[in-house]
Amino acid sequence: MNPLSRFIPNPTPCSRSRREFLWQVGGGFAGLALLDRLTTDGFFEQPAHAATPAAALRPLAAKKPHFPAKAKHCVFLFMNGGPSQVDTFDPKPALTKFNGQPYRGEAKVGSNGRPIGHLMQSPFPFQKHGQSGLEISSLFPRTAKFADDICVIRSMFSDTAAHASGCLQMNTGSIFIGKPSLGAWLNYGLGTQNDNLPGFVVMTDPRGGPIGSASNWSGGYMPAAYQGTLFRSGGTPLLDLATPAGTSERTQRHSLDLLKALNQEHLRQHPDESELVARIESYELAFRMQTTATDVVDLDTESAATRELYGLNDKRTADFGRKCLITRRLLEKGVRFIQLYSGGGHIEDTWDGHNNCITNHTLHAGETDQPIAALIADLKRTGLWDETLLVWGGEFGRTPTSEGVGKPGRDHDWHGFSMWLAGAGVKGGQAIGATDELGFKAVEDPWHVSDLHATILHLMGLDHTRLSYFHQGLDQRLTGVIDRQVIKKALA
Repeated sequence: MNPLSRFIPNPTPCSRSRREFLWQVGGGFAGLALLDRLTTDGFFEQPAHAATPAAALRPLAAKKPHFPAKAKHCVFLFMNGGPSQVDTFDPKPALTKFNGQPYRGEAKVGSNGRPIGHLMQSPFPFQKHGQSGLEISSLFPRTAKFADDICVIRSMFSDTAAHASGCLQMNTGSIFIGKPSLGAWLNYGLGTQNDNLPGFVVMTDPRGGPIGSASNWSGGYMPAAYQGTLFRSGGTPLLDLATPAGTSERTQRHSLDLLKALNQEHLRQHPDESELVARIESYELAFRMQTTATDVVDLDTESAATRELYGLNDKRTADFGRKCLITRRLLEKGVRFIQLYSGGGHIEDTWDGHNNCITNHTLHAGETDQPIAALIADLKRTGLWDETLLVWGGEFGRTPTSEGVGKPGRDHDWHGFSMWLAGAGVKGGQAIGATDELGFKAVEDPWHVSDLHATILHLMGLDHTRLSYFHQGLDQRLTGVIDRQVIKKALA
């Protein structure tokens, strides 16, 4: 009983005055109105909660998208090292006009104390292609044939000038290690379309992977089952995948069943061990992959015309050509997200043209132009084009200035660079946004890396504001907490 009730005239049975009772009940009625409004606005559609043990046992089960998707698959053609926008997809006549002159503008030039040279025109002439007249440099004569299918975003920007953090941000939305990658988010949000291959496959360059290595395709704080699987483009796709000599399929199956039983017994005692769940699933997936994955990378069954189309008979294009052809075969099997890296290691082995941007870009564009064009043509031929999204780009761009007077290298430029989208749901034959007169900074319709992520998710049927994962007391998102936008001009 309220100790003050004896001082309250005419107390109610709940020991409150009528005035107190009406005041408290009135607050409750207001709460009901607020609850109704929040429910109407969809606030409670996806409450924050950790994954249940039952869901954790089948982390890659197929899930419905938030809305009908334009694309079922996504292929990210990652040009590791940072391709120059003014030499590829962003023509700048002013650079020709002021070629060789010192830069006197306000844009920040240079990184890590590298020397600043003069403004440098592109040695690669631009031409208009297709009915749209989209301007593309001479570095990509074969890809340019599909100009009417390509949407170039000329006003991308990021938050860092360093390769490691730049690759991480392009892949995970954050410059810090430990966040789930784009492919992991798609695996988490949509699940897999096949039972015999991973939902997320990565193929790196034989010269090395990107700086940051597996952090770029990690599952981060999500269950490990969502992370990318590294494929090799030749021989056995995965190390240790083949059955040991002298071991029959029956013996191997018996061993796996025993191992699975022991692991599941341990899992019952530790239901929140996502690494253990992923390990159980990986053993089973590896068993199923022994035939399927090996068949996917066996390109001997392809016709001579197809091998020629992808450049497999040319030493220069053979590796990236194999990766692009394997990509088409993975898409046919239902793999959700595939990422191909051009360039590995450091400096000239990547698109990082510090020393000589001319020879650097001639090399790497020459390795990738034919295979990418072949992939586009093949997707159109097989009917996969209308359900596959292609993304091309690197971690940032390069400066319109040279590194040192008379030296043809270019430094990092994260203030404005180009990427392109093509395929399912994309309005091709256009360029969106613009950098300034010289190509330093995005000034018209600038789009952050996270805006690009929001657009990719949208095309895959996912609302980036609703796709969240509860971690450390927060609903984490690929696009972070800042308000990001879908690039609607890019949508068909």
